[in-house]
Amino acid sequence: MLGAALVAKKASELGLQVKPWVKTSLAPGSGVVTKYLLKSGLQKYFDQQGDLDETVASAIAENDIVAAAVLSGNRNFEGRVHPLTRANYLASPPLVVAYALAGTVDIDFDKEPIGTGKDGKSVVQSSVLPDMFKSTYESITKGNPTWNELSVPDSKLYSWDPNSTYIHDPPYFKGMTMDPPGAKRVKDAYCLLNFGDSITTDHISPAGSIHKDSPAANTFLSVGWIRKDFNSYGSRRGNDEVMARGTFANIRIVNKLLNGEVGPKTVHIPTGEKLYVFDAATRYKADGHDTIVLAGAEYGSGSSRDWAAKGPMLLGVKAVIAKSFERIHRSNLVGMGIVPLCFKAGEDADTLGLTGHERYTIDLPSSISEIKPGQDVTVTTDNGKSFTCTVRFDTEVELEYFNHGGILHYVIRNLSKQ
Repeated sequence: MLGAALVAKKASELGLQVKPWVKTSLAPGSGVVTKYLLKSGLQKYFDQQGDLDETVASAIAENDIVAAAVLSGNRNFEGRVHPLTRANYLASPPLVVAYALAGTVDIDFDKEPIGTGKDGKSVVQSSVLPDMFKSTYESITKGNPTWNELSVPDSKLYSWDPNSTYIHDPPYFKGMTMDPPGAKRVKDAYCLLNFGDSITTDHISPAGSIHKDSPAANTFLSVGWIRKDFNSYGSRRGNDEVMARGTFANIRIVNKLLNGEVGPKTVHIPTGEKLYVFDAATRYKADGHDTIVLAGAEYGSGSSRDWAAKGPMLLGVKAVIAKSFERIHRSNLVGMGIVPLCFKAGEDADTLGLTGHERYTIDLPSSISEIKPGQDVTVTTDNGKSFTCTVRFDTEVELEYFNHGGILHYVIRNLSKQ
């Protein structure tokens, strides 16, 4: 980080600036980093940040431009840094600054250097001091004045604030009984989304900024908010209503029901309307219809994001039928009561002639005792198609989770017995 700050410092001294079509952001990984940037006097060279200019954002979207991001984080999925980025490259912090100054990733720094840096060794020695680490981590359990002044209720149960837009009472346990509901058959379900290969958890899970035209944004606008107060999905991960609206809201997602069109919408099969995924799912739920997701290989690859499973569950998705699953995401789906099924080898939605406009019935046994890990089941559609899938409940414990309606209900019922 100090090396990156030195690049920014030298560039400033040489009169170089970040190109106007570049968005920059800084998020130090620890409080110590902030301290030694301030101590060294280098923080000010990082302070020129801002969002992407609206005209640039519009030009990217309207002309289908492949916009690139360079980041020093540990994930480079498309849309991770900004919804409009499609090519994302990992680099060291100094290189991130250099690319921002260059304004392009199409550059060879061996032949086209941007400025010349000074030897930053003395700055490192004088700025990264042991006492900074000691003072920072000594106070980690002491909180801060704002935190310490919070009023703590005496109740053992959390007191939900109905006016909070950050922490909302989730619906996971609404109507829960002490007896497990048992296996539930998926009958005449509509296909909410039909995907190809390599749908990642970043495609599924709410992430990044809240787009101004999204269902989440529309909800905020309806209560009189202005856009600068939306914040991000990450900051509102404790609000199920926001996160449900952000599920499958990635603007780079490709849904076959839209015939190749890219974006966070789908087709509401009964009416043929093109709707945001959340709006279509809400309509299906209101009409009492189950939904499923069709997918290709490696469904759920990437980070094992909890909301990539919680979000679809809140949307009413009962099953995902895919060629293959990422290991942890498959387990997370089971934990949320969603049935993961795999097509047989050599088969997928395309080879079976499935368009996603059919209605699907999954012939799971009605009793959990009749379901075995890895067993085959028959899936039928309303237009006469029939095919075999493998149920990816891989262990007896996962069958118990499904029997209880999910891992959360399993845990609550078991705790209540203690």
